[in-house]
Amino acid sequence: METENYNVIGVMSGTSLDGIDLAHIQFRVESQEWAFEIIESETISYSSEWLTSLKMAVDFSINELDDLNQKYTELLATTISNFIKKYNIENIDAVCSHGHTILHQPQKGFTLQIGNLPEISALIHQTVVCDFRVQDVQLGGQGAPLVPIGDKILFPEYDYCMNLGGFSNISFEENGERIAFDISPVNTVLNFYANELGLAYDDKGQKTSTGSINENLLNELNDLDFYQKKHPKSLGFEFVKEVVLPIIDTYKISTTDKLRTFTEHVAFQIASALPTKKGNLFITGGGAYNDFLIERIQSYLPEIKIIIPSNKILEFKEALIFALLGVLKLRGEVNVLRSVTGAQKDHSSGVIFTV
Repeated sequence: METENYNVIGVMSGTSLDGIDLAHIQFRVESQEWAFEIIESETISYSSEWLTSLKMAVDFSINELDDLNQKYTELLATTISNFIKKYNIENIDAVCSHGHTILHQPQKGFTLQIGNLPEISALIHQTVVCDFRVQDVQLGGQGAPLVPIGDKILFPEYDYCMNLGGFSNISFEENGERIAFDISPVNTVLNFYANELGLAYDDKGQKTSTGSINENLLNELNDLDFYQKKHPKSLGFEFVKEVVLPIIDTYKISTTDKLRTFTEHVAFQIASALPTKKGNLFITGGGAYNDFLIERIQSYLPEIKIIIPSNKILEFKEALIFALLGVLKLRGEVNVLRSVTGAQKDHSSGVIFTV
């Protein structure tokens, strides 16, 4: 029986702006059974200048976006090259890179991830598989979330797989199909208000836990139209900037009360998203370190067993799964599911750039 091995690097930058996640991964495939090992992994933080640019980019002109895309591609190339050199990684089959989402408006047939320009391959002297969302949007899909096929292939033992990052998203099996959707903003909002307190983020939710819930704000957030929509559905930073933050800021309450109320909102929406409130829930992403948020989720789901994996999987699951999407693209196999995104068909998404 033939066994196939792949030696790849997965690269991801999420909307929470924690930095660029890189993971050196080895996949082993035998009879369509997949196994993986994360060999080396690292998150490279953004400079303050880059943080400012990425936060402001949603309002950039086309020319400014083109310039940002060029510079970000160069930043990504340098970061990837340094990672390869630092860990002496050889015989790489491909670098599989998500890029960084700036605009995501699938309802208008548009999504933009910077850092996916063709020259990235020449800059790092490697085959690059990237730009995984555009084709799905062209096929009428949401272009997100893309992680669920990885949940299905790599983590089939869990009833629910959820990522708590800039946004929360979840995937699970329903009527023989993988279903997935974005639930709500998480760290895009929590970090915004932590910044107001002079913090990069609220460590373990300690500040949040001292705040009080504003019931009127909580109800207004829970009544937003997005939460009444059926899947497939996805969120972008525009939703946070244009809808969520303006609502929260109409309330003249303390920043800790805003954090506390929004955390309750996140926990409530996550519990509401699960069709059955039993089984196990596998949680990854930076939000899994927010002990107070996890406590609030558990309080709404007393019969659910919450499982938080090792730090390596917790922090680098998305880099791992974009590495998988790249390998599936190289194999010419489906890496995006119509049941998840709402596209016209299952398909093999992404582009391959060779040196």
